[in-house]
Order: sequence, then C-alpha cells, then structure tokens
Amino acid sequence: MSRVRRNIPVLYSALDVHSSSVINALAQLENFRLKVFRAVAQHMNFRKAAEHLFLTQPAVTQQIKALENDLGVRLFDRTAGRISLTRQGSTLLTYATKIAALASEAEQKLNGDTGSVSGELSLGVSTTIAQYVLPHLLGAFLDDHPRVQFSLHSGNTSEIVDLVLSSKVSVGLIEGPARARGVRTEPFMEDELVLIAPSSSSDRLSRPQFLASNILMREQGSGSRQVAETALVRAGFKLKSFRKVMDLDSTEAIKSAVEAGLGIGLVSRWAISKELELGALKVAQVAGVRATRHFTLISRTGPELQGPAYAFRAFALSRARALSQSSRMPRQSAKLTR
Repeated sequence: MSRVRRNIPVLYSALDVHSSSVINALAQLENFRLKVFRAVAQHMNFRKAAEHLFLTQPAVTQQIKALENDLGVRLFDRTAGRISLTRQGSTLLTYATKIAALASEAEQKLNGDTGSVSGELSLGVSTTIAQYVLPHLLGAFLDDHPRVQFSLHSGNTSEIVDLVLSSKVSVGLIEGPARARGVRTEPFMEDELVLIAPSSSSDRLSRPQFLASNILMREQGSGSRQVAETALVRAGFKLKSFRKVMDLDSTEAIKSAVEAGLGIGLVSRWAISKELELGALKVAQVAGVRATRHFTLISRTGPELQGPAYAFRAFALSRARALSQSSRMPRQSAKLTR
C-alpha cells in the first residue's frame, strides 16, 4: 500500500446540512490546479503525483501546463526524464502551501463549534506498519472521525523521517529509532521481531546451525534492519559470521524467500499470522536472540499538532495498545527465549 485516500460519507442532521455545504465550498478555496502543482512538487514525479491524486498521468500533465499558461511562467524544468522546480516554481510552492494551510485552518475553525474533526491528514508510515498494523488503526480511527481524509505515504524508516522533517507529512509511524534532530518521538505500540524458518525446519536452532544459515534481512535504512542487527550483536552474532546475508526490500519478500528455503528470516510478529495458520512458516528459536521494539509516532518539534493530526496522535497513543492486544496474533509463540 503506497498511498491511500479515504473519505467516508456520514449522515448529518438538518442543521448540519448548511455547515456541510460551507465546508464543501471551503474545499474549493484551494484551486485544483494548485493542488495538482503541490502534488507534483512534493513527489517530483508526474506518475507518483497522479497516483496520489487518483488521476491519470496525462490529466496531471494537462493541469500543470494549464497553470503554467495561466501564470505565464515555467514552473518545472524537464531534463533527461527528471523534473525540478524553477525559481518561479519554488516561489509558487511557498504560497500554494500557505493557501492549503489556510483553507484547512478555516475548515477546522468552522468545525470547532460541533467538536467534529475533518480535513486532510498526510501520514507517513514505514513499510511493516503500513502493511500489517495500519489497517487496524485506520478502521478504528475512521469510526470515530469519518470526515477525515488520509493521504498515506509508505517507505522505510529513514524515508519517513525525511518526509516529516521536510513537512511533506504531518505525522509519521516508524519501526526504528528516529536518529535526527527536529523530530519528536512517542512510542505507541509494542512489537517483536521473530526468526522464521521453512515449515520443515526444526523449531530450535543451535548456534552452529544458525551461523551456517543464510540470514534474510530488510535493507539498510529500514527500522527492522537496525533492530535486527542490534539484537544479533547483543546475542553474540556478527553479520559477517553467517554463511550469507541477503538484503531484501520488503517483509513479503523475506517471507517468500524463507518459504522457498533460501534461509532464515527476521520479521515482525505482526507479519506472519496467516503463514503460521497455514503451516507455510514456523517461528524458530535460537538461544540468546530476542528482538523487541516499539513502533514510534513522530512529528516535527515545535508547535503542537492541530486538527486531524492532533486527533490521530491522541488516538494512536491512547488506543493502539488496546488494539494490539485485541487483534489476532500468531498462534505459535513469537518470543525468542534465551
């Protein structure tokens, strides 16, 4: 899931109909072409902007050309298949961002009398959380706040931290430590990485058996990779001591490789419920290896979050733990005992 936008309609009372009309009108305060421009400037890629806006790429290109014609300036330089903002484009982006923020602020103020939360929340989510945890969180959050629209961006932990620091997303959910200045971190859910092996393997591996295996891990920059390396070193295992270390760019790729007999993987316990139920994989135990962590909510330091971002932060910190305990966990023990 790279990007998702969801807006669930709700029924309003007769009194709310007028308020709803006002809010819908406010949504037009930001010119649509400016919204398309902001998306292209954010992604520096017409195809990704089109996916983000649920438009075709030709439609995005047409909107940008029309905006350039209206303004009489070139907003993007296009060279060798890449795009970059011109000086005029950078100037316009500053003002377009302010216009979008003012429209959102106005909407929140109008909704303040009823206590409802609405508007758009741009959320950055690291890969494992996006695939296996976020659907549970979003479902429960949108039950409480059905008028919030989400724009979701996924990537590894370092990529999400960069998105938060550049203000391209308001809130980030990451798996590893955010080693960067200017980021506020708040743990919101416990997790554990577990060793997974083919279903035909032994439940327990000796240290020599473990070292004789290929170890399958997420790529550098992934929060899971940082936690896994730390846990292995703490247990006395250096990566160079294994038969081979294979870097893969997703948890799904690791699971598939393990199932095919290519080695031993290290993945989040959230990721393997179905495989354990189907008997496709099993949790393996190695003495001394245990990798626990917290999923972390991040935002920029400075002023407190407002509107949908504040509501989502409060929800994640107060209810994520309960969701974690009530959600279906792997039947086989996920703990790696000493």
